[in-house]
Order: sequence, then structure tokens, then C-alpha cells
Amino acid sequence: MDNELKTRMSPSLALLTIAEMLRAEHTVILENENIEKIRFDEKTDLVCITVTVDVLPRAAAIAAEYKKRNVPVIAGGIHVSCDPENCAEYFDSVCTGMAEDTLPQMIEDLQNGRLKKIYRSSHSGNTQLVSPGYALADRSKYLYTNIVSTSRGCPYCCDFCYNSCEAYKNLYITRTTSDILNDIKTLKTKHIMFIDDNFIGNSERTRELLRAIKPLRLKWNADVSANIGAMPELLDEMREAGCESLFIGFESLNANALKNVHKGQNKTKKYDALVREIHKRGIMINASFVFGLDGDDETTFGTTLDWIVKNKIETVTSHILTPYPGTRLYEEFASQGRITDFDLSKYNTAHVVYRPLNMTAEQLSAGYLKLYKEIYSFKNIIKRMPVSKRQWLPYLTFNLLYRKFGTFTEWLCALIGFQRIGRFAQWVSYHIK
Repeated sequence: MDNELKTRMSPSLALLTIAEMLRAEHTVILENENIEKIRFDEKTDLVCITVTVDVLPRAAAIAAEYKKRNVPVIAGGIHVSCDPENCAEYFDSVCTGMAEDTLPQMIEDLQNGRLKKIYRSSHSGNTQLVSPGYALADRSKYLYTNIVSTSRGCPYCCDFCYNSCEAYKNLYITRTTSDILNDIKTLKTKHIMFIDDNFIGNSERTRELLRAIKPLRLKWNADVSANIGAMPELLDEMREAGCESLFIGFESLNANALKNVHKGQNKTKKYDALVREIHKRGIMINASFVFGLDGDDETTFGTTLDWIVKNKIETVTSHILTPYPGTRLYEEFASQGRITDFDLSKYNTAHVVYRPLNMTAEQLSAGYLKLYKEIYSFKNIIKRMPVSKRQWLPYLTFNLLYRKFGTFTEWLCALIGFQRIGRFAQWVSYHIK
């Protein structure tokens, strides 16, 4: 499932935000090793790297290359924020949480020769969130650049999520509506991907934003928590404002498994009703599931597949449970001696790095791969076809060109350009009636 389409999906908002913070006073060069080689010998005074857990080994190797050249390297990002002490050995300095809270001080200290090893975000509710420097992104290298964040953090702290670590616990800050509208204006598109951890973390703020974007006649998608089912009026407003699809972390059909990881906002008995409420408004669903929770066994995969097909879930994103360092889940598994692999490059939710309770690691891995294969079989793609004919083309575009034949689409993108394919997908998404 992880081909070049995923790495070319969009530029990093983290790097674009940092660049926007610095470029008024400094020359900023953006590099993304997913799509181009790093120019190590290019003259530079400072290197900043944003780090997720599975790329920490590579980030450390990059830092070592710059150390040979006597160039200081600072690192931040979601993994560094959750495990700063263990990450600090690889870099000259690391920061946790929001760059707006830490980077200005880090730059000042570097210039004055007093750079500290660790800087921690204050998580102040008064922090002014910075808009990304969209103009700095080379749009020709990506499928999309129409990505907007309306908030930081999430009100919930599920054990397996980064939001359960100290740096993000209780962090939920929303951006001003005017800033969000300016971002949309800058992007010059009618199709927007809102990529918040939880678009409805503050429902009143969400309503304010929906009323502001409704006149723009956008088509958009967002990530919401499963308790959206208890907010029918908000769902109505979302649809009226142009919502086309929602990413929802269902995670599991097993209530006890969810309880064990403190996912209390998910009520499995209400899942069917939730899907009906969303579908009857003509909104598609991208359902996320996590396999390998302590309540799971080998039957979990078949039960989940049956539910997905029965409810005509338009697309599914599956994960193998992964104990990210710094999360409550990692602390629990480490204390129980259940972590079996410490190679962080495998911590990408596609490998089993711990000992499951009710099945073997091999059974968990095989079940995960088989489920993906079954979901995107021709038979089940047809069975899951949306009732609304206006959704057929975007549905088939995603299920076939991205999921089932992603390798072919990757080749096609390399031949005629990722941006062109992205534009085609956008055209499909908001020109089909």
C-alpha cells in the first residue's frame, strides 16, 4: 500500500510553516528527501528536520552528515516531541510541541552561541499559529498542495495516539477563521483537504468556520471523531458547506478493546447508525481501523471485513497497532516486556513490533495484509459502491487508481506528472454532479 503516491500526496505543512516563520529574516531552502536528493554540500548555517518515528534512523544519519561539515542540526516534529530525551543524542538541539513556541528562541540562542539541548513548548492557549508558506512548495512535485490545518492537537488522549504523550496531552488550539480563509484564498482552489487531528474538537468553532466557507462553494474532506453521530445538526451544516467525505477512526468493532486504550468517545453499538447518518447526507467515509488490540483475535479481520462491506464503507485505512515511544501504550507494553522489535524504521503501522495477546505476530501481520487485499478486491469494490451515482466516479478513482492499481498510477504520474494527476482527481471530485 505504501508506494510513491503516498509520499507525493502533499508537501509537509510543518516545513512550510517553519519556512514562513523564518523567511522574512533568513534565506530558507526546503528539501524533501522523499522526492529529491539532499544537497549536503550546499552552503548552509543551520539544518532543521521534522521527524516522525519511522524516519528517525534516517534523520540521525542526515544529522551525522552535517556534523561532518560542522553545520548545526535541530529537530522537531511529532516523534521528537514525544520522546525528546532519547532523540536528543542525535541532534545539536531538539524541540517539543509547536514550533511557534520554540523556534524563535532556538534561533536567537544559536546566534548568540548558547543553544540548549532541549526546548519545550509552553502550550499556551495564546500562541499565534502561523500560516504555512504555500508559495514555497513546488506544486509540480505533488498530487495536492490544497491542504489546510484549522487546529493543533485533539481533545482526546487515546493510549496508542501521540496525543497521549506529555507534549500533546490536553493540547487543542484552533486557528482564527480569518487565517483559514486566507489560506484557502492563497491556494486558489475549490477543493480543500482539512487535515486536523479532529476537525470537530470544538463544535462551536467548527460551526463558525462552516458558515464562513459555505458561500465559497468548496468541496472538502476532514478528519472527525466518531461522536459526530451525536451531532446531526452539525452534520447538516457540514454537508451544506460542501463536505464530501469524512475520515473517522472507528479503530475497532470490539467495545472492550476500545475501552482498554481509553477510546471512550467511540460507541461500537452506534456505529451502524453513525454510518447511516453520514451516508444519508451524501457524505462518503474513510474508515480507519487498528488491529492487534488486546481484545482482538484471528476472527477480528473477518468480522471487520463483513461490517465494512455491509455498510458500504467507501474506503478503509488499516493499521497494525504500534506502540509509539512516549505514548501510554508504549509505557504499558514496555513495562510488560511485550515490545519485541526496537527498530524504529518498522514503527509505521505496517509491522508487528510487539507481542499480541490473542494471536501470534505472524497471524496479525497476515490478517492485516489479507484484509487490505479483500477490501480492494474487484468483488468488494463493487459491493461497496455508493448508492448515490454522483459519488461513483470519485469512489472508483480512489479505489482503483490509488488503492488497487496504485503501482500503475505511480508509473503514470512519473510519466505525465504528479500535479496533472492530482488536478484530474480534483476535477473529478468537484465537477461531477
